Amino acid sequence: MDLGVAHSKLLLRSVAAVRNSAELQMLGVADGETRKMNMCQAINDALRLTLTTDDTAVVFGEDVAFGGVFRCSVGLADEFGGERVFNTPLTEQGIAGFGIGMAAMGHTSIAEIQFADYIFPAFDQLANEAAKFRYRSGNEFNAGGLTVRTPSAAVGHGGHYHSQSPEAFFAHVPGLKVVVPRSAVQAKGLL
Repeated sequence: MDLGVAHSKLLLRSVAAVRNSAELQMLGVADGETRKMNMCQAINDALRLTLTTDDTAVVFGEDVAFGGVFRCSVGLADEFGGERVFNTPLTEQGIAGFGIGMAAMGHTSIAEIQFADYIFPAFDQLANEAAKFRYRSGNEFNAGGLTVRTPSAAVGHGGHYHSQSPEAFFAHVPGLKVVVPRSAVQAKGLL
């Protein structure tokens, strides 16, 4: 049995694959308008759609109100206001902890860590708090509305502080889901 990427029903790799998806056809969105986007445009559009359709959604992190280091949140603070799209202090552990708290209170919490390399101070919050929140509360509470977005391997010349790919550390933590999109279509769909 081949379980490779080429056979995954979750990874729609083309417009034709999206249009042929039975699930998307059932939802009535398979034949919608399409337009070509790069990765940052797709992420920006996904964030915009989330903020438009979910009144509980918030986007926050270092410099996101200014558009973010890769410009993926450009215009969102102007469109949705500073209460829903805002900058945080330079504290990855605080960003993760705040995101967990927002998600636990029922919000769709989208936290951005500027570079994946910087996520290590937040490891304790993510591995010991977010991942175990539901289990620790006997399924009474959860942080399932938390998404932590962090670009990895994005700067080829950044050396040891801007080019790491630490996702494997998190992939081995029960209770966390790690996704790594390889295209703009997947990035938008997963977000």
